[in-house]
Amino acid sequence: MPRTKNTKQYAQETAGFGVPKTTAPHHFIVEVPRGNNQPVNITEDLGVAVEDRRHEVLDRVVIPRRNWTEIQAAVKRAFNERLKAHNLATGQWKVGTVPVDRMLGKELCVLGWAIEDMRPEEARYALRNWLALRPEERWWLFDMVAATVGGPEGKGRGWRMALRYALGDTPEATVRNARFGDDIQTNKKKPDSEPNLGLFTDEKE
Repeated sequence: MPRTKNTKQYAQETAGFGVPKTTAPHHFIVEVPRGNNQPVNITEDLGVAVEDRRHEVLDRVVIPRRNWTEIQAAVKRAFNERLKAHNLATGQWKVGTVPVDRMLGKELCVLGWAIEDMRPEEARYALRNWLALRPEERWWLFDMVAATVGGPEGKGRGWRMALRYALGDTPEATVRNARFGDDIQTNKKKPDSEPNLGLFTDEKE
């Protein structure tokens, strides 16, 4: 009796990084050119409008190829972990057009806007700080940029410029030592326990 190949059953059939295979879904497109020195372009496809059945595509960000090389592996790993958690097929970056789920695409744009004018070594810092953000934080940042300076003409302005400094201008985490107040200067001994208002305890009076 011939053996049957086991195929994994996913929660939904998708393309690229989590884009549902439905009629013209809202998603992002990452265009990776064949040339090693050509930039990577990210656009947002809003899907087919019901009224006129035409696609509306918005240009979002162009990432220098060297910076894309710095981030692509870590971004793929982060996105695929999320897809696996929702029982969806994983994706791969490849030459040509790669569709990306609309929420993941928003997060990628936030990183892209931050690194679009950075040196590659700065892009590594931005990647690390971007990975430390929660998805909800990345979505909020996307909405703030997209509402004002999310197109090609917005480069280097407003929230878009703020992302560059917020994510790329912090090379190492800084831990600051607390400055002691009057208790140390006057050699006063602090009590072993601090009084509280009982807001964070189950103790009853």
